[in-house]
Amino acid sequence: MRPPLPPFTYETALEKVRLAEDAWNSRDPERVAQAYSPASRWRNRDEFITGRDEIVAFLTRKWTHEQDYRLIKELWAFGGERIGVRFAYEWHDAQGRWFRAYGNENWAFDANGLMAERHASINDRPIAESDRLFHWPQGRRPDDNPSLSELGL
Repeated sequence: MRPPLPPFTYETALEKVRLAEDAWNSRDPERVAQAYSPASRWRNRDEFITGRDEIVAFLTRKWTHEQDYRLIKELWAFGGERIGVRFAYEWHDAQGRWFRAYGNENWAFDANGLMAERHASINDRPIAESDRLFHWPQGRRPDDNPSLSELGL
């Protein structure tokens, strides 16, 4: 069981989104993968991923390339066992070039609260280091840090 469980209320959908954000900001592929069903199916940009082993491999590659990754997720919609989020994250590559990625995700959960499907559409935009907005120390975003809406993103 991975509470909160569907069907989601506004409050439990918000909680689920924050738990996902916190896990992804840990940059720990094993930790993140535990929130997904063993046979979870993903579409991430142009990649199709199935199961926790592929999730771990994908996230390991991702965070090797996307350094100093910091993410904010925001609830967009919810109903029954589904949640829609929008997000942005900042990262730099090995050459020190900074990017802000913008995207949307559609999630579907099983009865145990594990994510069974994740469909992500993401676009990267190069930014100057001076244009960065996500400055908290690596790890969980502080509760008083502005949301995407508060940042105007």
